[in-house]
Amino acid sequence: MLKPLLFATLAAIGNAVFVYGQRAAQPTANPFLFTFAAVVVCAAFFGGSALVYRTGADATYLAANWKMATLSGFGFFLTFTGFFLLYNNFGAAQYTLYAVISILTTSLVVGVLIFRETFNVYHMAAVALAIAAIALFTIGNNQPGG
Repeated sequence: MLKPLLFATLAAIGNAVFVYGQRAAQPTANPFLFTFAAVVVCAAFFGGSALVYRTGADATYLAANWKMATLSGFGFFLTFTGFFLLYNNFGAAQYTLYAVISILTTSLVVGVLIFRETFNVYHMAAVALAIAAIALFTIGNNQPGG
């Protein structure tokens, strides 16, 4: 029970560092330049990690999974483009929208519908609250000072 929370916290901290870097960077006319540079640095970290953990079956694994890796790479592109547009046009506080919509798209669509992962009444309640959060956040954005 504690490991998922720790892993999620690690991902959340990494995301906060990424958003901070993106928001603190100077504006540019090229909307992809900063994220490209960040992805190159990220790829260097992953490349080093992959070398440390390499096995004799790595080439076979990549040959068997290149389509899914390509699809996931496209997913990263959509995610980072969405982050750029969201944060640079509306601020980091708008992350709430992304986070809650991700609950719906990732947990429900990918987890439950595609991979048939466990989904119980508590998960349903959490999704209902997530939908309420989107509604409340949207209403809040339309209020004076929002």
